[in-house]
Amino acid sequence: MSSSVIDFIAAEARFGARNYEPIGVVLSRGEGVWVWDTAGNRYLDCLSAYSAVSQGHCHPKILAAMVEQAHRLTLTSRAFHNDQLALFYEEIAALTGSHKVLPMNSGAEAVESAIKSVRKWGYEVKGVPDGQAEVIVCANNFHGRTLGIVGFSTDPETRTHFGPFAPGFRIIPFGDTAALEEAITPNTVAFLVEPIQGEAGVVIPPAGYFTKVRELCTANNVMLVLDEIQTGLGRTGKLLAEQHEGIEADVTLLGKALSGGFYPVSAVLSNNDVLGTLRPGQHGSTFGGNPLACAVARAAMRVLVEEGMIENAARQGVRFLEGLKDIRANTIREVRGRGLMLAVELHPEAGRARRYCEALQGKGILAKDTHEQTIRIAPPLVITSDQVDWALERLATTLTQDFS
Repeated sequence: MSSSVIDFIAAEARFGARNYEPIGVVLSRGEGVWVWDTAGNRYLDCLSAYSAVSQGHCHPKILAAMVEQAHRLTLTSRAFHNDQLALFYEEIAALTGSHKVLPMNSGAEAVESAIKSVRKWGYEVKGVPDGQAEVIVCANNFHGRTLGIVGFSTDPETRTHFGPFAPGFRIIPFGDTAALEEAITPNTVAFLVEPIQGEAGVVIPPAGYFTKVRELCTANNVMLVLDEIQTGLGRTGKLLAEQHEGIEADVTLLGKALSGGFYPVSAVLSNNDVLGTLRPGQHGSTFGGNPLACAVARAAMRVLVEEGMIENAARQGVRFLEGLKDIRANTIREVRGRGLMLAVELHPEAGRARRYCEALQGKGILAKDTHEQTIRIAPPLVITSDQVDWALERLATTLTQDFS
């Protein structure tokens, strides 16, 4: 490790809050699927900033849109109109089939906004008694780290010593439609769920789960809120992960890849009923919907479609998944994934997944562990077949490595 890397890491440790435990590499440049550290070493990025850099690092067309808009106008607040917001609305609505759009900044803000909106809809449209609205969520969920969200997390690391928490949430097992049916009451306003639980280790529900979920929500006048902040915009080989079962959510949450990694942009997409209850002054954001964010998001969506990244994610995802399943290693408990959202879960006796991620770093691959035993693999959607094969060779070598 060079002295420059030690200096950067030491400075972070000295001045920064220790709320992350990053892999010991200091990155300084990125292009496409590749990133370089301060010593000039090149790595294949198999995390994509938790799927935010789906279009590849520093995509030239998104960069050009950002630079052009930055020269013209960056921020007006929503006190005034700007010439990018309406175009963003039109284009994201056309792409996703949505009726109403609420622009925000981070994914967590989109989640919080959705919770506020479905509660308001519950009181004003469904007729739930004031203060009694319930939102059903799933165990092992990850929807962000704000105080409201961690209150319904089941991960002790995210909850401990952060309470007291807001009431109004019921937690059920993920992938269990019987549990959902039992949990619904007349006061239930929404079911908030990830199509694939990413942070939990790329957990995929049983086939037909979301078809039944959609039926239950419709029958009980419950808003189905899909958190597609990680799974959306091509990550799973479809524009939205809901399309794998041919359903439509009432509320869809997007973020991360909505800006291609250039700028924090998120959105709540909804039918008229839910977002239609909001009135001026009841919700907002100084930066939400700003012209710079809108211009960047418009370019990010455009290249995703025009350059066939969604279709490429489907093709390369099959190649990557089959290649991982072909690795014969006693360390591997299970391989799972959809599109380019993949995971390798290790047997407990194999040790922590982090040491395998550190070994992969030495072979030119950056991946990240989650929940001790799982290696997450999520490269940019522009990855090629040759690059997938290159990664598989190094993954196979690492996963069969003897660390004893």
